[in-house]
Amino acid sequence: MAVTIADALRAARLSIPLAEARLLLGFLLERNLAWIEAHHDDALSKDIAEKFSAWVNRRSSGEPVAYLTGHREFYGREFTVGPAVLIPRHETELLVELALARMKGIPAPAVLDLGTGSGCIAVTLALEAPMAKVTAVDASAEALAVARENAEALSAPVRFFHGSWFEPVVGSRFHLIVANPPYIAAGDPHLAQGDVRFEPASALASGPTGMDDIRHITSQTPDYLNPGGTLMFEHGYDQAEAVAGVLAERGFAAIEQHRDLAGILRVTLGRWQG
Repeated sequence: MAVTIADALRAARLSIPLAEARLLLGFLLERNLAWIEAHHDDALSKDIAEKFSAWVNRRSSGEPVAYLTGHREFYGREFTVGPAVLIPRHETELLVELALARMKGIPAPAVLDLGTGSGCIAVTLALEAPMAKVTAVDASAEALAVARENAEALSAPVRFFHGSWFEPVVGSRFHLIVANPPYIAAGDPHLAQGDVRFEPASALASGPTGMDDIRHITSQTPDYLNPGGTLMFEHGYDQAEAVAGVLAERGFAAIEQHRDLAGILRVTLGRWQG
């Protein structure tokens, strides 16, 4: 007996939220949610029914929806994602908006994205600000392959380099440096919960307080930032004071902190006097 859309959703909702089940089935069928709702009595092919069931089982075990579909929306565009990269999150769009604001008035701003991952920040900046010269770095060759794929698919002119933080760009100077680095404490229990369990640990944890990479980047930034240039971090919900302190200690001025849509201080930036 054929399995209908209604049958498949009814079974799926026993182990995952109905909204996720609809999203996964819609992705497999290449149909939107309105179509799914209007075709509950349609039969699924054996192949689709089996793949959907497998996806539901994997999702019920905690595997992120974005890794199942291989896609995630960011700043209005679809990005390819996989286990080699962090899943783009909407709160990171704040970092993009602040970066775009900082680039205004600079004829051809040189921008560096450290730890680019999927490339969502670098690609978005390159597309939203075509005059910019965007460079992106990541220590993971696998992550860079994903980032390059996204840049090619979206026709974004980004230069990619493989290496740890500033190593591949020695001798270069930038108007703006942005980073969404690892910032979770190594022993944080959140690393063993939810979607984070499936994301690359090297892109999440940074020492006992989560501040190791932020400190390292800040210490080296003056060698790569033009006078008057800006260093900008996304950081954890409880790290705003610590990040501001690190920037001030290194000599950055005009330090600003900005809240995301949830009201959390999510981005801290500072200007290098030179």
